[in-house]
Amino acid sequence: MVDWHLVKEMKPPRTQQEWEAEFQKYQQFPEFKILNHDMTLTEFKFIWYMEYSHRMWGRVVGLAYILPAAYFWRKGWLSRPLKGCVLALCGLVCFQGLLGWYMVKSGLEEKPDSYDIPRVSQYRLAAHLGSALVLYSASLWTGLSLLLPRHKLPETHQLLRLRQFAHGTTAIIFLTALSGAFVAGLDAGLVYNSFPKMGERWIPDDLLAFSPVLRNIFENPTTVQFDHRILGITSVTAVTALYLFSRKIPLPRRTRMAVTSLLAVACMQVGLGISTLLLYVPTPLAATHQSGSLALLTMALWLMSELRRVPK
Repeated sequence: MVDWHLVKEMKPPRTQQEWEAEFQKYQQFPEFKILNHDMTLTEFKFIWYMEYSHRMWGRVVGLAYILPAAYFWRKGWLSRPLKGCVLALCGLVCFQGLLGWYMVKSGLEEKPDSYDIPRVSQYRLAAHLGSALVLYSASLWTGLSLLLPRHKLPETHQLLRLRQFAHGTTAIIFLTALSGAFVAGLDAGLVYNSFPKMGERWIPDDLLAFSPVLRNIFENPTTVQFDHRILGITSVTAVTALYLFSRKIPLPRRTRMAVTSLLAVACMQVGLGISTLLLYVPTPLAATHQSGSLALLTMALWLMSELRRVPK
């Protein structure tokens, strides 16, 4: 899908003539000319419906936020603080949709000075994913705040440290998930398919191949994969240390379950990540690994919710 209309594009092509017209529009862009020049109409329909499904799902998600929010607001069921949360969430939903098209548009632009295959900008992909993660995190936090009663935990020095540890671990998990967008955007999962070393070395020779050096962090596939590995190892290490530290503190059963679940999902996510790398990034496994990052972030946010202070 090479254009964007809020309502018009909700109706897919029906006739052979409409499909051929849609295919001809796609043929004007670099992705077809350079990468998919031998694509058939049947193959085009597959990628078209993949994008169409994503966009329609985005609209369903938007309506799932906006319509109930409007109804609850009209009924007077929202408190003043909750109204602010609802407005922010609905605003994020709309922003996410616009950012999605801004990302897709980057993959349709002619880049005469580039020798790379046509792809969406990894910066815009990371922004789109980051926005989605913020929206999900804010939605989950709001739901947990409303549904789960806070524990009256004694404000000890150890509990304060555990709470700070949980916040820091969640931030690392979020950053690791966000770095995955750069891995996906640059196909960085395909440059070194070995673990724990990258090829024959712990630190590859082309780690800082680009100039200036800062470009490597966001544009060099080797550096992007290396950073994602380091962040992933840091995340699972932090989760393990958090679990071990929590064992020294008496915690409610639900909080203990959150800590244990966080460790279990972290171990699963590491296994998925290594398997995805060693098997040359098969799409189903890579998608499961991406889903695992969201599950891990969910567990971390649940634990943060469990450790919240009771307001005075």
